[in-house]
Amino acid sequence: MYNEKVMDHFQNPRNAGEMLNPSGVGEVGNMKCGDIMKIFIKVEEGRIQDINFLTFGCGAAIASSSMLTELVKGKTLEEALNITNMDVAEKLGGLPDAKLHCSNLAADALHKAIENYQANNSPV
Repeated sequence: MYNEKVMDHFQNPRNAGEMLNPSGVGEVGNMKCGDIMKIFIKVEEGRIQDINFLTFGCGAAIASSSMLTELVKGKTLEEALNITNMDVAEKLGGLPDAKLHCSNLAADALHKAIENYQANNSPV
């Protein structure tokens, strides 16, 4: 069902775990499938210096979270905001149609983390 790259990211997730003192946090969930994703970012000088995730969900959800962290680390906020669910799925070598929503969750959680950072760091 899953390709080798998806299985690798599921079995050996990169950047998994909670981050202490993040610059921004984004959390999303899908009530239909029960997947929940939380993305933590550390922003310095307009770049995402570090990113971690906590995901409760299926193999595709965990793999999507893991791949997202690899895609985003070191990118500017603008570059990170341009990352889409299809970018995540493509970098994983594809996901079954029934699991594409998992890559949506990863991109959505990232965008919420960036929005959270921007809301907490905008000039008053």
